Amino acid sequence: MRIIIGQPNLEPGLIQLEKELREYANADILLYPEGYLNQNVEEACRLAATYGTMIVSGHRRLDERPKDRSIIIDQHGQVVMEKAKYTPAVVVTQQDVAISTLLCDEIVLQGFQHDDDRVDILLHSIGVGMFSEDQYNEWLEEARTIAIRNQCMVMGTSHADGSYRDSDTSIPIAYCISSDGKVVFASHNDIRTRVVVVELAGADEITTTRQGRFLIKVEG
Repeated sequence: MRIIIGQPNLEPGLIQLEKELREYANADILLYPEGYLNQNVEEACRLAATYGTMIVSGHRRLDERPKDRSIIIDQHGQVVMEKAKYTPAVVVTQQDVAISTLLCDEIVLQGFQHDDDRVDILLHSIGVGMFSEDQYNEWLEEARTIAIRNQCMVMGTSHADGSYRDSDTSIPIAYCISSDGKVVFASHNDIRTRVVVVELAGADEITTTRQGRFLIKVEG
């Protein structure tokens, strides 16, 4: 499974998303930030079906509260998960891999708890960059804690631009943490797109039933 972790600028349309779907045509999943899809969900569904790639991101329903939603669109262009911010976790399965989501500050305000089903990959869509070095370190450490507790991989990304409220600091962040809490990569003001390749480990490489079930390699 190939997971593309992008850090686009916030934009009215989906130009950057389509560019990356075209560039990484063999991708299985494209992870984008909170709110990136704006009101362009129908167009995102069309692009997911055109390129055969699952899209995990966020969008907004401006007439509802909370307005932010996490969303998973499968490779056929169907919305298979849509969840309002601060509501309980939902798990979907893709290629026998159990996937769930976190949306921005859910990671620190409510964390991640889902004991009913196996979770292999937790995808974290963040809005703007971190507003301080302390926040950057806090969120990475919380992601590590969640990975270890749930024995799952955790991957996240923010927009390349923007800042939090009145902060004059914006640190774009993208990261990948393995199920044992190892930081595979953590970008800091480095907005390159990453490709994370996830493969099933061989029987002699698995350390526990869930932890170590997958091998991770990063490209880019």
